[in-house]
Order: sequence, then structure tokens, then C-alpha cells
Amino acid sequence: MIRGIFKFYNLWLSPNKDLANRIKQIVGFTPNRMLIFRQAFSHKSNQRALAKGLQSNERLEYLGDAILGTIVAEYLFKKYPNGDEGFLTKMRSKIVKRKSLNEIADKMGLDILLSEYNNTKLSKSMLGNALEALVGAVYLDAGYHKTRKFIVKKILRKYLDIHQLEHVDDNYKSQLLEYCQKKGAQVSYKVIARYKLDKRDRFKVAVFVDSEKVATADDYNKKSAEQAASQKAIKSLGLLDVSAV
Repeated sequence: MIRGIFKFYNLWLSPNKDLANRIKQIVGFTPNRMLIFRQAFSHKSNQRALAKGLQSNERLEYLGDAILGTIVAEYLFKKYPNGDEGFLTKMRSKIVKRKSLNEIADKMGLDILLSEYNNTKLSKSMLGNALEALVGAVYLDAGYHKTRKFIVKKILRKYLDIHQLEHVDDNYKSQLLEYCQKKGAQVSYKVIARYKLDKRDRFKVAVFVDSEKVATADDYNKKSAEQAASQKAIKSLGLLDVSAV
């Protein structure tokens, strides 16, 4: 009864009623705790909002990352009863990796919400982070069952072609590592520069094969920079067609 009153208020009377309606369209139910959904789209660079006491979405992102990984693992475990550990691990990685989450978040329209609630230039990584934060908010607001329903129906089945993913491998870091292992070579990564861009940290990472620098790349987080550097590396080693890059 009380939750119903809160939901009615959020949809029709609250100052955040526009956000409540957008969230409902995205997740499939009327949100109850609007503050955590507002927090899900608040980036740490938004000093104005943080000054008013609103936390950034980093804690929700942490929670959502763990929950998303668990539910995806459960989904794949049931979908592929004969799949071995290696196959299931690779499939989960393809789904929850930063690039996939960024693309899904963009299709969901999370970029619009981020633009409205932050006064900074958006990056692709912010989209995936916001999606994880949204998952965390859904979990805190509605519990595990509704969160699982949201992830399976509104993310996995709506925005991903699971069967196509079985035949896709764009984990360039993994490809480079496997190639070098076969050749008996050592692969290592090093942050060679860290600087500010649009008030955010940006990393320049170099990839080395047997201590020789093969490629470098920049991004807003180290993992993405390592992937980009690995992609350039396997291209320079002749392992990737130019047309595929």
C-alpha cells in the first residue's frame, strides 16, 4: 500500500516525475526510491550535484557490476547446459565487457539522461558505468527477482544476439596473449601517461612484447586503453585485417 502511494507520487506529483516515467520505460516498472535512480546518472565530475549532497554513481556502479555478472552467469549456465567453464566464461566476458555495455546503454538512451544530469562531456565509458549503476539502483529498489527480470528481458533479449556472440571474438588483449604464448613471447602493459581531459583522468597505455613497445592507446580507463593498444598491436603484427579494425 505504502509503496503504491510512493509510486503514484513519483509518476504524477514528484519534481522527478519526468525521470520516474523514463525509468519506468527503461526498466519495466515504476521506481520507488527516486534518489538512488537520480544518483545512478550522477557522474563524479558533476561538482554542482555533489555539492548539494548527492553522491556519484560509483558505489552503485560497483554493486551493479557484481549483480550483472552474477545474473548473466546464471542465465548462460541455464541456456547452455552442455557448455564448459571456458565457453561460459568467454560468453559472459563478451556480454559484460565495457564495449558491450557502452553500446547497450547508448541504445537504451542513457546518454540523454547523463547529458541532462551532468555538465561534462560524455565519454563512451560513462554510458556503461551508468548502466551498471542503473542495475545497482534497480536491485536496491526492487530486489533480486525484478533485477533479474530487467536484465534478462530488457537487456539480454532486447539488445543482444546471444547466438551471434558465440562466433565473435573482439577481445584483442586475449587474442594477443594467446598468440604470444604460442610463440613463447611475453606480453606486458604499462601506463606511460596519465592526464586530465574534460576534468577526468585519461590513461595512455603501452603494450610490450618481449620488452619491445609495439603500440600505445589512450582512454578514460586502463582496461579500455589496454584493449585499444592490443588491437593496434595485433594489427601491426599482421594478425588483423585492416578492414576489420
